[in-house]
Amino acid sequence: MAALNEVRAAGGVVWRPTDGGTEVCLVHRPRYGDWTLPKGKLEPGEHPLRAAVREVAEESDVRAVPQVRLPAVRYVSEGRPKVVDYWSMRAVGTGGFQPDTEVDDVRWLDVDEAVRLVSYPHDAEVLGAFAALPAVTGTVLLLRHARAGKRATWSGPDTARPLDATGRAQARALAPLVALTGPVRLLSASVRRCVQTLDPAAALLDLPIEVAGDFDEPVGGQQPEERALAAAARLAEFATGGQPVAVCSQGKVIPGALAQLTGSAGSTGEFTTPKAGGWLLAFTAGGLVATDRL
Repeated sequence: MAALNEVRAAGGVVWRPTDGGTEVCLVHRPRYGDWTLPKGKLEPGEHPLRAAVREVAEESDVRAVPQVRLPAVRYVSEGRPKVVDYWSMRAVGTGGFQPDTEVDDVRWLDVDEAVRLVSYPHDAEVLGAFAALPAVTGTVLLLRHARAGKRATWSGPDTARPLDATGRAQARALAPLVALTGPVRLLSASVRRCVQTLDPAAALLDLPIEVAGDFDEPVGGQQPEERALAAAARLAEFATGGQPVAVCSQGKVIPGALAQLTGSAGSTGEFTTPKAGGWLLAFTAGGLVATDRL
């Protein structure tokens, strides 16, 4: 029963570089007389990551790109349990402010100043988790293709098997989530269903889809480990470019690639990814530092 009454919300630690380091964004709410991180409630059926980016824009007038999931906060608000999911977010522009969000002031402060100003200990803890992160050099949104029916019912070559009606709907639903991560490139395994999964995002972002065979499943005597190594190496390459990238691959490639990147090559089960599911990966100069299942 408690879960039915649980309030879900999302927000972010929004940051921007300065000559002396990094500043983060806090908002003031006159109704409560507090300084806090920008956040707000999820709309019905809304993905938490989408809500986080939307709420940050509406409360702080900042367009931001999510990078790393931070610890969730749980507390009781107006007699109901509340869970707030947070992401670190890089500020990339302005826009989206909504005057009815009850915010009347926004401040950019270094992290230590922000910790001293926030009104709640849980906000200070989230800021502390952000401060402990290494500098992110790149992010990759790694997706598994949407539903494409059953191989046994498709008479043509498997590489040409298209998305079915459910898969096309899943691809359309994925497009806004892909856009949130701000990719400058879209890459796909060569099979038709992977390319089609990115089609709506490509149209939304006005970006071409680049076909990359490194993300294909093994064929013709190739070992799964070979494909996993190739995919992991390609993902690591993107991470050093400093710009977000989105990639669509296949179910037999993603777990092995992530196991390689995380150093747990002997255990791929935790990275099994459902169709139309995915991961937000954050990299530093030293390698992969965060895997966030979406």
